[in-house]
Amino acid sequence: MKKYRIPFNKAYLTGNELFYIKKAIEKGHISGDGFFTGKCQEVLERKLGVKKALLTTSCTHALEMAAILLDVRQGDEIIVPSFSFVSTVNSFVLRGAKPVFIDIRDDTLNMDERRLRSLITHRTKAVVPVHYGGIGCEMDEIMRIANSKNIAVVEDNAHGLFGKYKGRDLGSFGCLSALSFHETKNFTCGEGGALIVNGPKYIKRAEIIREKGTNRASFCRGEVDKYTWVDIGSSYLPSDILAAFLYAQLESSKKILERRRLIWARYYENLGKWAKAHDVRLPFIPAHCDQPYHMFYLILPSLKARDSFIAHLKDKGISSAFHYVPLHLSSMGLRMGSKISYCPVTEDISSRLVRLPFFNGLSEPEQSYVTNTIKKWNPRKKQLP
Repeated sequence: MKKYRIPFNKAYLTGNELFYIKKAIEKGHISGDGFFTGKCQEVLERKLGVKKALLTTSCTHALEMAAILLDVRQGDEIIVPSFSFVSTVNSFVLRGAKPVFIDIRDDTLNMDERRLRSLITHRTKAVVPVHYGGIGCEMDEIMRIANSKNIAVVEDNAHGLFGKYKGRDLGSFGCLSALSFHETKNFTCGEGGALIVNGPKYIKRAEIIREKGTNRASFCRGEVDKYTWVDIGSSYLPSDILAAFLYAQLESSKKILERRRLIWARYYENLGKWAKAHDVRLPFIPAHCDQPYHMFYLILPSLKARDSFIAHLKDKGISSAFHYVPLHLSSMGLRMGSKISYCPVTEDISSRLVRLPFFNGLSEPEQSYVTNTIKKWNPRKKQLP
């Protein structure tokens, strides 16, 4: 495997991670729902102003819990953007649902809410907007349409923790939402996630599902004298060692967000003129959205140009990456019958988008090397392998 001078992503310590891990071990409880799990959940509930936050082993598992909570069954339809990670759809397909793929907007690359109403049928169980890059979907319209049809909204907020739409936190609109703490996210513990429960009626059952289908949470609070199997569920609790690492990251959220803001701003300012000269698009951020600076991407003029661009950076020791392959064109998507999906914007953007190195520890000299290398790219010159 090629070793890059500038990796695409790199783990970052804020300072207290190892100290808190040691504390977790000293407390003698390193399985699920320990001291630091509680601390992380308290932070999320307080900062997001939500009813309940439950740490999970991944964002995928948080979405799986959402599908169980909504009682998704065979024959139900779930409206999801084709431009997303497989977890967004897999979590519902596992319960028997059929994905109905919606195209994205050309500006924010989010679900195109203008197409939503036409895709709703009597089988529609939920709408799953994905806040791409941490930029909020048009939640006012999405919620208005969904509420008028009595359809649940589950936000896939893997990219957008502490991002806002019209002053309101992403993840606080739908009845449920999911967060990711994967190593590529702003706040991480390597692997992890959280289910955000905004609908009070889901809280008790969410605790049960998360605890293998038992009422153990009620037992731990002294509400019952023993716990037993009461519902379906699985083991969705992360180790308290992971929660200890995550708590150090959440504790430094202002510092991390400011650092990422500076990295994002340097890319935007240093590449503006170059992008215009080479017909390259920079990210678009609506005035009513506050982003958490999750990623920085470029949209190249063509697939050929993107391949040439990635090869150029690789030759200079810089790791970059494209993003999602359209789900409706994947082998599984086609098997699910998505060949009838019409997502031209998704297909176009997917073939031209490239993400630049972006991680909390990216230094200014390293970033300058990236931007200077980018400016030396010649789209008309064939890149050496």
